[in-house]
Amino acid sequence: MKHLYLPDVQLRPGDDPSFLETIGNFIVAKKPDVIVCAGDFADMPSLSSYDVGKKSFEGQRYTKDIYASHIGMELLLGPLAEYNQRAYANKQKKYKPRMVLTLGNHEHRITRAVENDAKLEGLISVDDLHYEGFGWEVVPFLEVVVIDGVAYSHYFTTGVMGRPSTSAQSQLNRQHMSCIAGHQQGLQIATSYNGAGKRITSVIAGSCYEHDEHYMGAQGNNHWRGCLMLHDVQDGEFNLVPVPLKYIKENYA
Repeated sequence: MKHLYLPDVQLRPGDDPSFLETIGNFIVAKKPDVIVCAGDFADMPSLSSYDVGKKSFEGQRYTKDIYASHIGMELLLGPLAEYNQRAYANKQKKYKPRMVLTLGNHEHRITRAVENDAKLEGLISVDDLHYEGFGWEVVPFLEVVVIDGVAYSHYFTTGVMGRPSTSAQSQLNRQHMSCIAGHQQGLQIATSYNGAGKRITSVIAGSCYEHDEHYMGAQGNNHWRGCLMLHDVQDGEFNLVPVPLKYIKENYA
């Protein structure tokens, strides 16, 4: 089996989402059996509790956030739809990968807003993002899905407070199995072996976007961005190939 992991996109109004179509071309070219989206595909800045009262919060609108996510998802999956239309016309086999999306803390902002203000119940919902309508199996925030022996979640918690693991090694030490998470910018990889002598791998990769995060500063934004390709996935073992976003844009535009 071959898995493709799409880290956090954090798409927001005003961003140029065209790179997502390039990733869609890459997916169609490589045809992974499974596509896992880390979550935080939508940034949802209108519901950010950190930016309330700041100048950057001016003009934020929920409907714009939702619309930006819809456009991004259409661009990402457009090449797949076009490929299958051609396959149907030519009486060829369609490409139908399993698509799994683990909701992130940015999508969870919608749920948290409703929990904090009961008047919003029935007015806004994670369903507004229409992830299932785009063909994704949606995994609730912080729930874990295991595919071919690899555990996926937006992030894996550590300690009684449930905070995210801050390193791939600590994530591996706690989970004791191959596990992949997003959430944290950059790329971290840790490997070990279990009692049966099988290699287990832990990865944290939480950035697949072109914009800079203002809160990280000039030096903090110099982090790895891209996708992960997992080849020969079986019982938690796989051969990992990190694929930089720059490479995808240069070769699959």
